[in-house]
Amino acid sequence: MMRMSILILLTLSSFVSSVLAADDGAKIRLTPGAAPASAELVALLAEKDRQLFDAVFGCKLDLLATLVADDFEFIHDKWGQTADSGARFLDAMRENCKGQQTGQNFRARRELVEGSMTVHVLNNFGAMQMGEHRFYALQPGSPDRLTEDGRFIDVWRQIDGEWKLARVISYDHRLAE
Repeated sequence: MMRMSILILLTLSSFVSSVLAADDGAKIRLTPGAAPASAELVALLAEKDRQLFDAVFGCKLDLLATLVADDFEFIHDKWGQTADSGARFLDAMRENCKGQQTGQNFRARRELVEGSMTVHVLNNFGAMQMGEHRFYALQPGSPDRLTEDGRFIDVWRQIDGEWKLARVISYDHRLAE
């Protein structure tokens, strides 16, 4: 029994040694990440961000339609996946705007926290924009009221020469005190 154990151990040791020896000559190929985002790309996505929230909270659905991709997805920490296509997102925004007109929903605005936005190139795909934002309730005759803040990750793709919002993850929402 002892001889059998030693034989198995020697065979296993020989096998491991031969595998390790074969790997000694393997070439290590490392690929660097994408280059940093250019100042022009950062400025472009900052402007797209401004247009996006102007369209969302200003009920400018025609403008909004030009900003989102057909395969748009929106995932929110409070409600999960709220849209799985650009068309469904536009439908939800249309309903929200109707709710504002009837007084069922309050009007709001979004503010990007200054200095929080970063942009990262996603080679052969687009760019990821990340940052922090604050949301305010707008009520006639009253100052804007901070309701919450949170973080976001937006993935933008260049489709037919236009930058379109493809994915949104909105998370870490905290109610204002």
